[in-house]
Amino acid sequence: MADRSMQEPTLLVLTALADAPRHGYALIQEVAAISGGRVKLRTGTLYGALDRLLAQGLVRVESDEVVDGRARRTYALSEGGREVLATEAARLRSVAAEAERRLAARSPRPRPGFAS
Repeated sequence: MADRSMQEPTLLVLTALADAPRHGYALIQEVAAISGGRVKLRTGTLYGALDRLLAQGLVRVESDEVVDGRARRTYALSEGGREVLATEAARLRSVAAEAERRLAARSPRPRPGFAS
């Protein structure tokens, strides 16, 4: 995953797990909070992503328990997931810095007929 950028939902799920293990509903809420409400993961999308991240070794199952008669699985970021997330965060910082550099380099040109 280090050779190409990851999809935003994957980035947000890994970010949501970076500071604490979470179960599915808490992940949905945390992703919404991190994205300022812009990304609202559906249950099927989340669990599909978690299955893929488990298979890739980026997340692990922290615990399985039954709460109010319902199974609840809690997920945590693995060491490999932490490394991938750190690499992606560095890539995003680099791209953002270059965008800011280029925006600053192009100063607005005065329009003809207007005093500057």
